[in-house]
Amino acid sequence: MDDAMWAFGRVSGMISMVLLTVSVLLGILSRSGRPLFSIPRVSLSLLHRNVSLLAVVFLVLHVGALMLDSLANISVADVVVPFLGSFKPFWQGLGTVALDLLAAIVVTGVFRRRLGQRAFKVVHWFTYAAWPLALAHSLGNGSDGTSPAIVASAVVLAVAVVAAVVWRVSARFSETAAVRGASRNLADRNRARQP
Repeated sequence: MDDAMWAFGRVSGMISMVLLTVSVLLGILSRSGRPLFSIPRVSLSLLHRNVSLLAVVFLVLHVGALMLDSLANISVADVVVPFLGSFKPFWQGLGTVALDLLAAIVVTGVFRRRLGQRAFKVVHWFTYAAWPLALAHSLGNGSDGTSPAIVASAVVLAVAVVAAVVWRVSARFSETAAVRGASRNLADRNRARQP
């Protein structure tokens, strides 16, 4: 049973990492206001939210499976308080910090209307800290974190996110309102030209 829990925990962690990466990429893209393969902006935002929730589901499965694995020896305290674990406490602690940050993001997402848009946005910026911590955790704490396939996958994920973040902070990135305004102006000009 321990082997099955360990394998399930490992695979669910990998899936969660990939989904979290896709979520970060979709979040940056949806914030830009640009469509993806002609998917409307509203649908892109929904896709971002649903991929994020799926990443959290796999993260819960990852943590739950490893808590049930007697060899992993993870307690509730290890899941909540960073750097307490008995196995590779530093790397496990990075995963715990990432989990805590993601929990804050999820909670503010659920209570977004009550907390307000500003609080939601401030906490949502924690994603930029949670993602690299989760990636470092998966490489440092994973039993096959140094295998060529896992390292290559991590490099692909990292390049994608770094490229998206560089675009996000560049002058070529325009916020949603600016894109909507430009689109609206273009549509108005096109309507004015029609007979």
